[in-house]
Amino acid sequence: MTLATADLGRPAAGWRLRLYTIVFESDTEAGRRFDRWLIVLILFSVGVVMIDSTLAADNRIAPVFDVLEWFVTLVFTLEYAVRIACVRRPWRYVLSFYGIVDLLAILPTWLAILWPEAHALIDVRILRLLRVFRILKLSAFLDEYHMLGRALYASRRKILVFLSVVMMIVVVLGSLMYVVEGPEHGFSSVPTSIYWAITTLTTVGFGDITPQTGLGRLISSLMMLLGWGTLAVPTGIVTSELTAQQFELRRSGRACPGCGKSDHLRAAAYCQHCGTQLPPDTIPGQPTATR
Repeated sequence: MTLATADLGRPAAGWRLRLYTIVFESDTEAGRRFDRWLIVLILFSVGVVMIDSTLAADNRIAPVFDVLEWFVTLVFTLEYAVRIACVRRPWRYVLSFYGIVDLLAILPTWLAILWPEAHALIDVRILRLLRVFRILKLSAFLDEYHMLGRALYASRRKILVFLSVVMMIVVVLGSLMYVVEGPEHGFSSVPTSIYWAITTLTTVGFGDITPQTGLGRLISSLMMLLGWGTLAVPTGIVTSELTAQQFELRRSGRACPGCGKSDHLRAAAYCQHCGTQLPPDTIPGQPTATR
């Protein structure tokens, strides 16, 4: 897995190291098998939640789903305890993103039985519905999640600038529609008009508020056309970051003996700038470029 295991503290030896290798690392057969079974169990548990919600009124089947739910909860509880036990810094794991997700995966079921008086505060069905947070556990086992997360993090400033421009557009045009249409046409306040502007700009168009005047319809048409362009911007930003990351993974970092450039692909045998033969790629785990 790509959880930040270096921050958790890798045990030096003993049974904790063996458990750590299986639970937190995927470069062994046992670790890969552990990850695969957890993925299957996560998907199974989410499926149980969904089917249970459709058959909640059938008292004949309810006990079966209760047994399945407790089986999954006990397995996830054991996994959570093992993860805490095999790291040298357990609180870092508990307070990490994946630690919180793992806790959310088991907490609702235990709360429903430990505090029956919760019925007076919140319906237990809401607590049971929180079990769908288990689907977030999948992100710990797939490298693609982490690549997407890194791309989003790298493009955060550009996305924030883009969102700020969008917010300025909807505030200005929403306020303008409040002036043009007025409360008699459903634009009862500036926040309501901004809500209309957001649904129009995103091309959702619920239709609960519609302009009636010619000028209002002109503004609506401009916002719809503007929405087509704005929706593509964040996609392009994230895609460019993903492409840059994939290119970075393919680079070897070898410096050319002739020109000193180091932006070569791992499979390259000659410099793309001056044609000088490159030294072998000696990065561990990567194939050496052929001559």
